[in-house]
Amino acid sequence: MLSEREILSTLAMLRDEHLDLRTVTIGISLLDCVSDDVNRFINRCQIKIARHAATLVETANRIGDKYGIKVVNKRIAVSPIAVAGAPFNSSQLVLVARALDHAAKSAGIDFIGGFSALVEKGMASGDRALIAAIPEALASTERVCASVNVATTRAGINMDAVLKMGSIVKETAELTASADGLGAAKLVVFANIPPDIPFMAGAYLGIGEADVVINVGVSGPGVIKKAIDRALAADAAIDLGRISEIIKQTAAKVTRAGELIGREVAESLGVSFGVVDLSLAPTPNAGDSVGEIFQSLGLRSIGVPGSTAALALLNDAVKKGGAFASSHVGGLSGAFIPVSEDLNIAAAAAQGILSLEKLEALTAVCSVGLDMVPLPGDTSAETLAAIIADEMAIGVINKKTTAARLIPVPGKKAGDKIHFGGLLGEGTIIPVNNGPNENRFVRHGGRIPAPVQSLNN
Repeated sequence: MLSEREILSTLAMLRDEHLDLRTVTIGISLLDCVSDDVNRFINRCQIKIARHAATLVETANRIGDKYGIKVVNKRIAVSPIAVAGAPFNSSQLVLVARALDHAAKSAGIDFIGGFSALVEKGMASGDRALIAAIPEALASTERVCASVNVATTRAGINMDAVLKMGSIVKETAELTASADGLGAAKLVVFANIPPDIPFMAGAYLGIGEADVVINVGVSGPGVIKKAIDRALAADAAIDLGRISEIIKQTAAKVTRAGELIGREVAESLGVSFGVVDLSLAPTPNAGDSVGEIFQSLGLRSIGVPGSTAALALLNDAVKKGGAFASSHVGGLSGAFIPVSEDLNIAAAAAQGILSLEKLEALTAVCSVGLDMVPLPGDTSAETLAAIIADEMAIGVINKKTTAARLIPVPGKKAGDKIHFGGLLGEGTIIPVNNGPNENRFVRHGGRIPAPVQSLNN
């Protein structure tokens, strides 16, 4: 039961502090749609998606209005298409992507995830076909998002897949050059990908999940910032242990609100409830920034010395608060630091305070890795692969999820501006050390073996 004080506190979060339910994502298994005929497969997929997602938007809006909590995005995640569409070649999988795009549009959904492959230990024919299809699939659709898992702590890093993804990222950006490489903003490369992410572009419905499931993503960087500001106003000498406790308590309230709505949406649709992903996912709006939390903690900006420690504190407290409030916390559940999607982080990058190297250091303690990072268009595929490999190593060694969503913007150089619009935001292109030059390391291929941490049976 919530106390009167907790209720009033939550109402204040809704009114003044940008608390919202960032996404309600319905996961739909397409494994029972499998066929060796692509048209039959597409037809089955569209029928099943329509059957389960047709009323998602109306249901989420109605329940959000009931509790006064705005549901910002309604999304769909499907089974990895490299698995469900394994019989098909890359041209046929492009047709599948377009069909998924049409299904999402028909349901009023902004993004559909699951154009995905899991290749941490090797690539099957369906995986190779899907990866080859990604550039054209993302360039010819508006709503489809792709993800490829190339590493796990258990398997190590598939460097053949990493090198391939460097080329795929670059080709995808070039095919969408007129939109500043927007296609690459819908593509993410993972290590240790969870099977229940509700946030894009990584969302897919993992093998072992229910046939249809609701996962929700709650975000509240503005709520966390205001809680810290109030604590400092009451006691300027408050120590970091107490600040961590305040973040934890605030995260617990946000988690409760998200689970309440998620469960009711699932019940109304007659499907299973999955997880609450309590990720501090910012928007380009002032007051809804993870970067501003760093300033509340006493740092000039994200990127200065002390930033990694501050992010570690924040990420840990958010996870503890979520785990206290719910037994169904999943997905990523931590702090996102997407460069173009956060007004404050984008400003730090533009001023040169936040470099690519410091971003990489920060990803060792956050949830999602190098996210929405605009890079010079002449960055080579090998260098992109090397950046991805570095990020994958952080995840593998630390037994954590991490990812790379890199956008080499065609025709632009470091310091130039880019604009994606909406939640994807805008920013300044970050310089890359040795960006346009050859990187022979990644060409060796093979698999970087799993670390000793994997031997934990």
